[in-house]
Amino acid sequence: MTGEPVPRRPVAPDGLHGSEGAIVAGGDVTASSVQYIRAEQAFTVPPEAYAPIPDDAAELGVSNIGTGMFVGRSNELLVLDEAFARHDEAVVHAVHGLGGVGKSALAAHWAARRHEKVRWWVTADNATAVDARLASLAQALQPGLAALPAELQTERAVAWLASHDGWLLVLDNVEDPRHIRLLLDRVPGGRFLITTRRATGWHHDATAIRLGVFDPAEAVDLFTRILTHHGPRSTDGSDAVCEELGHLALAVEQAAAYCAETGTDPLDYLDMLAQWPATMFAASATGGDSERTIARIWHLTLNRLDDTPLAGDLLRILAWYAPDNIPRDLLHSLAQPPHLATAIGRLTAYNMITDNHDATLTVHRLVQALARTPDPNDPHRQPGAVDHARDQATACLSDAFPTGGIDQPETWPRCAALLPHADALTHHHIPDHDTIQTARVLYRAAAYRTGQGSLTPAIQALQRALITETRLLGGDHPDTLASRGNLAYAYGAAGDLGRAISLHERTLQETERVLGEDHPDTLTSRNNLASAYGAAGDLGRAISLHERTLQERERVLGEDHPSTLTSRNNLASAYEAARDLGRAIPMFERTLQDYERVLGGSHPDTLTLRNNLAGAYEAAGDLGRAIPLHERTLQEAERVLGEDHPNTLTSRNNLATAFAATGDLGRAIPLLERILQDRERVLGGSHPDTLTSRNNLAGTYEAAGDLGRAIPLHKHTLQEREEVLGGSHPDTLISRNNLAYAYEAAGDLGRAIPLYEQNLQDRQRVLGGSHPDTLASGYNLACAYEAAGDLGRAIPLHKHTLQEREEVLGGSHPHTVASRNNLAYAYEAAGDLGRAIPLYEQNLQDRQRVLGGSHPDTLASGYNLAGAYEAAGDLGRAIPLREYTLQEREEVLGGSHPDTLLSGNALAVAYATAGDLGRAILLLERILQDCERVLSPGHPTIGLVRANLEQVRCM
Repeated sequence: MTGEPVPRRPVAPDGLHGSEGAIVAGGDVTASSVQYIRAEQAFTVPPEAYAPIPDDAAELGVSNIGTGMFVGRSNELLVLDEAFARHDEAVVHAVHGLGGVGKSALAAHWAARRHEKVRWWVTADNATAVDARLASLAQALQPGLAALPAELQTERAVAWLASHDGWLLVLDNVEDPRHIRLLLDRVPGGRFLITTRRATGWHHDATAIRLGVFDPAEAVDLFTRILTHHGPRSTDGSDAVCEELGHLALAVEQAAAYCAETGTDPLDYLDMLAQWPATMFAASATGGDSERTIARIWHLTLNRLDDTPLAGDLLRILAWYAPDNIPRDLLHSLAQPPHLATAIGRLTAYNMITDNHDATLTVHRLVQALARTPDPNDPHRQPGAVDHARDQATACLSDAFPTGGIDQPETWPRCAALLPHADALTHHHIPDHDTIQTARVLYRAAAYRTGQGSLTPAIQALQRALITETRLLGGDHPDTLASRGNLAYAYGAAGDLGRAISLHERTLQETERVLGEDHPDTLTSRNNLASAYGAAGDLGRAISLHERTLQERERVLGEDHPSTLTSRNNLASAYEAARDLGRAIPMFERTLQDYERVLGGSHPDTLTLRNNLAGAYEAAGDLGRAIPLHERTLQEAERVLGEDHPNTLTSRNNLATAFAATGDLGRAIPLLERILQDRERVLGGSHPDTLTSRNNLAGTYEAAGDLGRAIPLHKHTLQEREEVLGGSHPDTLISRNNLAYAYEAAGDLGRAIPLYEQNLQDRQRVLGGSHPDTLASGYNLACAYEAAGDLGRAIPLHKHTLQEREEVLGGSHPHTVASRNNLAYAYEAAGDLGRAIPLYEQNLQDRQRVLGGSHPDTLASGYNLAGAYEAAGDLGRAIPLREYTLQEREEVLGGSHPDTLLSGNALAVAYATAGDLGRAILLLERILQDCERVLSPGHPTIGLVRANLEQVRCM
């Protein structure tokens, strides 16, 4: 007769992510600092942003490439035509040459005549600029994407390019091949034209074409065409001007435009060049006469704007931002509107800036670079003026960032628009020049990035901000202490718990010393440290510190203060993490009542608390109360926040995982599939919350026995988490564990065991040997050894894990009980029922005492003990326990739950063993009908029950 394995329940940290949103899951911060909230966040986007970029998006042609006045370059155009002659080839050509030589003009003129349906211009002097221009391509292909964060738009564009042909990208002004190498690697079949100053370093990436200065006749042709564009003018001296400018295309064009705008004759212009020679641009000292000429043109143009001094100030300020899409309102505080409009108009008239007519400005990066480079001999670039402009640019940007609620979705479009300028500002000067305003820009940009899951640049910004505030304010200043707490939180969010805890401990000590033990900021620091202890699995210290924080907040702030309510929620969450549900649930219930009374039943924090209480009910196995509460929370979130708000998506996820916990996979899977699609559409495919949804859906496929869909999805999630979060992030380790578990479920222990072994090593290194997740890895590896028949390695590892869990978590913790169960099962597999049965009996007693007789885990212990009695031939004790377990599972889980079906199968097998074939057949027939009705075709339980029924009928 076919038997069945004793089911092994996955350890909670490595299974589905359940309740995702605690109100301050990572701790709270002071009002003077940036609030980082670990709960999921979102932003509002128009409906048209939800759909993927359609395949026919470029059918009518998409291009941002135009061409102005152009002369000469016939040989170079011919070379490019020949290089791109084959329509079905991948081509990458790099046009290199001196700055201002006309590379961009050549590329634009050539690309504007091309046949490709998508022709897109990408500013590529750094990786951030590449991402920004790719984001604009995504908007052009699908305008509704404009409200998404730039990082998500960029990913959409790259994905579209990788799956389509018939396009041409011009990567303009590449400073370093590394800035575009990732793009070239991800789109290996593409057609790219690159412009760059660099002559070397392209042998791995492109065929290089050198572009020199204009021939003299071409330079004069360009100059005279621009000069006479609006009517006849004297062109005497044009050739001399062009020669003085070194026939450099940009210098020739700007000089001609200046003469045309101001009415200056070429010979007069030449005299001005002689009287006020410009110095060589310091950052390009090897550029020679051409760079010096650009500086002369800038100098002379600013001289003509002396009657508008504000124009020069503006240019020096704009020089510190990213060159494209500079919001005009950044400058509003600098002058009255009429004066500001006049100065911008003058700069636009002399081609020093471009008004994009969409409330943004553009400044050529060469002009910017020159404007922010001090020169004591240039009245327009005096060192003091350049430094003052940098500080003004910083203050304007600091004031432009939302001052509060930066974690709220409505602020995100503004943050996304300012982020490139914050990056440019802090990149263009050394940290020694940072001011307090710079620190504010850094931590506000970091707050936005943290909410979007971009933790590495956020941490770098917070580190720099902390150094600046320590230098300027001192280590004891409240803002410095708040910055240290924010950096500690970011370390924790990135999975670097060692540095997070150390920094939180230091912050608490300093805050207690400087502000006193009862100061609200001190209480915040204590709360944050407690949360960090909890994340590290040190629940003993976490609970003690949360209890103390709650008591002090009640005394200092009052029982109804929002921070007090936050502490009460966090303490309840810590009790739940320790599986002390007897204290967790009443505290959640009381806190929910307080939130409803203080904030109202529909406040977002009230909805989050209701979600947390539902999760606690679920952890207690009380799905009868959990599911209605999840459903109510979801309905309220949809009404109050909208269907696509991240908190709504969290509520929907939690309802789906509750359905899965009841075995109702028919409702769980479609809901999880919808959530994944929604998160991909709203947040992007690589957002950490999207990856969580992908993990959850894969786990549910696995629970349904659909390993063909589960394993590829687990692999994809692991790859994405490794790329986005890093190989050592706790979520990455969860994905690696889950993939190993899926391989094990598929019987592929050859791939499962090495992954388990790697995970155990990584968790020992990252989290420490006693962390609950490390012990979970040891538990899972021991089970895999056991499944492989390697009891010599399985039993010692089970014993070690059990001992560690008893010491760290306590003897009655669910994970400890799980370890005791599996050690018993290993003894049973080894034929040592004398040691197995007492462990099973102890487990059942502990679970009845802690969880109650009807909890699913208690019923699982009864099921396993009955199997051991049966294996020992003690059917007198086995059958009553089987009957009790089936009856309870039918009542608690429902007759169609997979665990209920397994209990029915096991009881039927026991009846048959005892010779009661009539009851065995009837029960197996009923169970088989239920299996075929609720389980997917091919589910292993169906095959098991069918085989048992056939064997019993033959007995």
